[in-house]
Amino acid sequence: MFLAVAGLGGTVPSHAASAGGEAAAIRQVMAQQAAAWNRGDVEGYMRGYKDAPDTTFIGSSVRKGYRGILDSYRQHYATAQQMGRLTFSELDVRLLPSAGGEPRYAVVTGRFHLDRATHGEVAQDDGVFSLLWEKTADGWKIILDHTS
Repeated sequence: MFLAVAGLGGTVPSHAASAGGEAAAIRQVMAQQAAAWNRGDVEGYMRGYKDAPDTTFIGSSVRKGYRGILDSYRQHYATAQQMGRLTFSELDVRLLPSAGGEPRYAVVTGRFHLDRATHGEVAQDDGVFSLLWEKTADGWKIILDHTS
């Protein structure tokens, strides 16, 4: 996502600078997730999700709870070869401001691709996703993941 800003004398309004920083922070979490996935580190990948019972993953079924989502990833991608190499593309980060104007939630849409020769229970290598993020005390975390 590119942020175009027109200001007086080249200054950036503070809310625009903050929004750009928040979007960059979300992109950084996603980069960390991809790096963890590419190391075969499911637990590291899951650090991008909020560790809560209401965190939800929607794919071929609906899974609720951080632990259940983690267990599902472990089952469906049992080896580093089944995980392969993950890339994200066409990312669009939309910040959702709270009543005070500061972003508390964000929606991210995009595409994923897995480059791999070995498949486990999941044969899909490409798809689209929409993620609902919440800004928490521990940073931006995914609270809802809809991947197809």
